[in-house]
Amino acid sequence: MHHREHARDPHGHASTPTLRRLGWVLALTLVYTVAEVGGGILANSLALLADAGHMLTDNMALALALAAAWFARRPPDPARTYGYQRAEILAALANGVLLVVVCLFLFWEAWERFLSPPAVNAGLMSLVAAGGLGVNIVAALLLRTASRGLNVKAAYLHVIGDLLGSVGALLAAALIRVFGWTWADPVAGFVIGVIVIASSVRLVLESVNVLMEGTPSHVDPREVQSCLLATDGVAGLHDLHVWSLGGGAPLLTAHLVADHSVSHAAVLREATRVLAERFGITHATLQIEPPDYNIVTEVGSPASGAPKRSCPDHSCGEGRDR
Repeated sequence: MHHREHARDPHGHASTPTLRRLGWVLALTLVYTVAEVGGGILANSLALLADAGHMLTDNMALALALAAAWFARRPPDPARTYGYQRAEILAALANGVLLVVVCLFLFWEAWERFLSPPAVNAGLMSLVAAGGLGVNIVAALLLRTASRGLNVKAAYLHVIGDLLGSVGALLAAALIRVFGWTWADPVAGFVIGVIVIASSVRLVLESVNVLMEGTPSHVDPREVQSCLLATDGVAGLHDLHVWSLGGGAPLLTAHLVADHSVSHAAVLREATRVLAERFGITHATLQIEPPDYNIVTEVGSPASGAPKRSCPDHSCGEGRDR
């Protein structure tokens, strides 16, 4: 006996407002990337160029996130009965790896500049960094109120990295102007890279967990098992699986052994209610089994109501074979 319960959006598809916000953020970062590259070259600032390079990867990341979010909204078809939500996870994984690569390059460049600090135009650096900070604050606010799937989270991390880059560039420019510490520029770039790479590694691990059908971090399967076992009429539980397609709403399958004290329909209704209200699991497939469903009387022979016939001379079925 099976039951499937679908919410209006059970897998956490990106909503139309989220797609619109991603589009606005992409437009903002595209415009300011050009300004920051020019400002970084004129000011000879690694912090600005690092931030511009990160914003350039953001443009690609945001475009990828936008395309994946749109693609994931395609309805299921016979070839992909769950739909295309995994497209967003693949985009999140790609964005996480891209962030790590950019940070490694940033570390190398920061080390080179720390050994031989170049002259930096701190005034121009401050002006460009301040503009970048304003753009990134707007972008971060737009994405912070959007849906929180891993794909949007990846885009949000890119924007936060840019915001930190702008703050670091402003601080470095202030230290250069006040104390003449030109080494502050590569140090700021290095610190920004450390912060961003920590978030990137976590994003990659979360994406891999989804692709490996791992349990969502906000769901404890042991607690789910305990609640289902406490449901009236449930005598046992096995084959419990909890996973997600796009890192959003969890999905669940389980086999419940009924003890006949309550009707199967009542067990099903109560179990699905508990899953939805307690854990937010609105897409569940539950199989209700009688107590003797998996009892085996002989190797490879499931139990039945009648006694099993014995064929010691292996003659049973000879007529069929012929």
